[in-house]
Amino acid sequence: MEQIDFFARVLGHIGPVAISDSLLTSVLVTGLLAAVSAVLTRRRTALPDRVQVVLEGIVSACENAVRDVIPTAYREVTPFIMSLWLFLATANLISLIPGFDSPTRDLSVTSALAVLVFFSVHWFGIRHQGIRSYLKHYLTPNPILLPFHLIGEITRTLALAIRLFGNMMSMELIGLLLLVIGGLFVPVPILLLHIVEGLVQAYIFGILALVYIAGGIQSGPQQENSSP
Repeated sequence: MEQIDFFARVLGHIGPVAISDSLLTSVLVTGLLAAVSAVLTRRRTALPDRVQVVLEGIVSACENAVRDVIPTAYREVTPFIMSLWLFLATANLISLIPGFDSPTRDLSVTSALAVLVFFSVHWFGIRHQGIRSYLKHYLTPNPILLPFHLIGEITRTLALAIRLFGNMMSMELIGLLLLVIGGLFVPVPILLLHIVEGLVQAYIFGILALVYIAGGIQSGPQQENSSP
């Protein structure tokens, strides 16, 4: 029976750091996106060709989605959210290429992305409100709620990581089991569903990150007082 690798494989070590296949694939996806972006954007003109029109349309759609949630800071937040969407969509779908596994089936990768969102929430919140005003929202409406605010920060970060990991892991697991049990053509519907699921999970992860960042930016006393 064909061996099924449910988790990331450790390929070696650099000192105390384990180098897994999911880490290498993540680096490959990041480098690939950077190279494609550099090539596609190096010849921007005032009279755009079809490629530039398509790219500008994608950027505008992402920018509009972010602006609907954070109208006051969408220009700053859009690059981060769009990077998340592009990376996750590519990472989720790269397992369709023979020889590659999706790095998001590894909990360490999804945890790293969730931690990145965690720090981004506080970065944008402090940047817009100042550190004292931002930290003050943890003491409102009553300082006794501070432990619950902190627990909420931790649990939503864990949920963000586990949710993406669980969904991608289950889809790959089902596809591999059907491949082993039923043969070559049985998993085709599952693979088609995998494409949809991969894009949906990338979108949901980005939207949740966007909502968390919006909460960090708009949680201060100034924003509360200025709301109608």
